Amino acid sequence: MSLSNITLSSAVRQNLLSLQGTADLLATTQSRLATGKKVNSALDNPTNFFTAAGLGNRASDISNLLDSIGNGVQVLQAANTGITSLSKLVDTAKSIASQALQASTGYTSKATFTSDATTGAGPLATAGTAADLTNAGTNSLQGKTLIFKTSATATTTLTISNAAGAGNVNSISSLNSALLTAGVQLTASVNTNGSLTFTSTNDAASQTITKTGTWAAPGTGSSSSVDISGTATSAANAVTAAVADPVSQASRASLVSQFNQIITQITTTAQDASFNGINLLNGDTLKMVFNETGKSTSTIAGVTFNPAGLGLASLTSGTDFIDNVATNSVLTSLNTASSTLRSQASAFGANLSIVQIRQDFNKNLINVLQTGSSNLTLADSNEEAANSQALSTRQSIATSALSLANQSQQSVLQLLR
Repeated sequence: MSLSNITLSSAVRQNLLSLQGTADLLATTQSRLATGKKVNSALDNPTNFFTAAGLGNRASDISNLLDSIGNGVQVLQAANTGITSLSKLVDTAKSIASQALQASTGYTSKATFTSDATTGAGPLATAGTAADLTNAGTNSLQGKTLIFKTSATATTTLTISNAAGAGNVNSISSLNSALLTAGVQLTASVNTNGSLTFTSTNDAASQTITKTGTWAAPGTGSSSSVDISGTATSAANAVTAAVADPVSQASRASLVSQFNQIITQITTTAQDASFNGINLLNGDTLKMVFNETGKSTSTIAGVTFNPAGLGLASLTSGTDFIDNVATNSVLTSLNTASSTLRSQASAFGANLSIVQIRQDFNKNLINVLQTGSSNLTLADSNEEAANSQALSTRQSIATSALSLANQSQQSVLQLLR
């Protein structure tokens, strides 16, 4: 039967419509209480629904980046841990080198060179003294020169003369002072015949002395070399080579072996300082992405901190640690390596600080986005509970009103009975 065949009075229909509206509102309120949201679909509020969805999607995208940022933090932590260990290893190597410096000289006698003696008639042959090498400028050493070459480019020329002037010397003290200033590892002394003997210093105990007039690089078993020439010398001058002490050199060779063990550990430590396949101490690069568009990034360049990258290398017995010059050369490299490690630790520390700041920023931003999304869609549970109570009451009243609207027709029914 068609609904149009059912006749309702105006009052009944009005009350029915009111009751239906109340039921719809009550259903909406109950839905909001059940879901906690006032906007559950685009039909509820298109603007709020799609805006909230966009904010939520962005928050989700940024949240996904937090895992990779966290991994980046651990990569930097692994690199920092590696640098800390490498620094300790370098310090241990320094300790070994210091032991070599404190060891005995390593040579029973050092290299020496003796210049010409005073020659000639009368005063020319008179030998000088430690305080007056030229005998007041009268012996044959007056005006003679001594040329010291310590490298292919470093040459020091000294003139033996009682006349004051730059480069002039007339006593053992002034001669030794000039040698020290020029970095020539020799100590001078005067002999009874007026000749001068130059002896390698303790620091350069393995030094090679030549008298060719041309500097030659030190050979195996020698840490340095010096060539002595000039008019105060001649082909007949005697050169005596240094004589190594086997016991002392064996002790130094043991220190070389200990040092090389440290170098091996530096190699393996640098190789092991990785996280998730990325090793900033082995030349890898770490790229961090901080936002969902990929436009906010940070690229952290790695370094190569194996021994070669730190300017270090394994040592050779009989060549390294044989005297203080050779040992100090190693110590210089170790000090440079320490400075490099400290500088890089500072750089990684700055990068780590930046990454952690961005990590905290992203966490806070996610909270802001999620709060904004919630503000657009979440329902006020207190308000909706009050609405539900009010609508339930209204529904009861509407039901009663509908019953009253039907009373006139019920009266007619009574008459018919």
